[in-house]
Amino acid sequence: MGCIGFPAHPAWEVTSACNLRCIHCHVASSKPAKDELTTNEAKRFIDDLAGVDEFRMLVYTGGEPLVRPDLLELLHHSKRAGLTNVIATNGTLITEEVAIKLREAGVVGAAVSLDSSQSAIHNYIRKNDNAFELAMRGIHALKKAGILLQINVTAMSYNFFSLDELIELADGEGSGIILMYQLVPVGRGSAIEEATLDVNENERLLKFLARKQKNVSTIIEPVAGPQYWPYLMEQRGKSNGTWLKLAKQVFYGCAAGRGFVYIKANGYVWPCPFVEINAGNVKETSFKNIWRQSEVFVNLRNREDTLKGKCGECKYRTICGGCRGRALAYHGDYLAEDPSCFLHPNHC
Repeated sequence: MGCIGFPAHPAWEVTSACNLRCIHCHVASSKPAKDELTTNEAKRFIDDLAGVDEFRMLVYTGGEPLVRPDLLELLHHSKRAGLTNVIATNGTLITEEVAIKLREAGVVGAAVSLDSSQSAIHNYIRKNDNAFELAMRGIHALKKAGILLQINVTAMSYNFFSLDELIELADGEGSGIILMYQLVPVGRGSAIEEATLDVNENERLLKFLARKQKNVSTIIEPVAGPQYWPYLMEQRGKSNGTWLKLAKQVFYGCAAGRGFVYIKANGYVWPCPFVEINAGNVKETSFKNIWRQSEVFVNLRNREDTLKGKCGECKYRTICGGCRGRALAYHGDYLAEDPSCFLHPNHC
């Protein structure tokens, strides 16, 4: 999910283990944590999640979900529970045989991470000389199996200049959606904070995406860039009155804790992977209760009244709200203003 806000869904970090060591990984993935949900605990969580009416889709992520030994068993369980399965993966472990097994387990869509169309850049970011070649193999296997393709990209200084070529590659491969993340300095990303986009680069990125969208079929959706929608409305002269009221019914802006929730491998529940605040643990409390009653989620759903600084005063706080992950990373407060915002000061 990007900064539109639908379909509402949780992303579950099924393991913190991964076969790669990506320099920007928010999980800082390596080995599995000792306190990850057991198979039985995971199935109970899935059953609880399936009882929340607004969630009909479950994204399996990591780490790298394919390194978890019981992944297929869990996928089959969530399929039987009535959930639509999606997997977020680095793609390197997906062969044609694996793709068929995923499809049989109810996986209808896969989000594969690509950081550049240039193998040297992608491999540098992923810290594996074969990462690009293996990811492309995985993409082709998923397509052959009939699994819908999404490409996830993290924009940072290392790949900023090659994003145009990457979007062309994703579009050519038939990706229905590109989620264009921005690097947020958490996890391993905290060690490369200098690679994050500043205010001017954030503006350049979102303007570029708006231009590029006109020439490709794939839907480009920003993540950690909620200023995109107000920017588009301003460019079209539709940022006031009725248009703004209509936009509030469509765009969530930052979806953290509103249409999106992140479950850690050890059961802790966060608003998103970049908002590292524990709202509860599914080992101790039902997911439904955490989602409905946690103070963190209540504050985020009421952000018209709870946001602080420029974000709290901005007329776009409903359809944008600023990136809560960046607010936390730079201000230590998930309700503070987003330091990367470039919107006109008269609006904020």
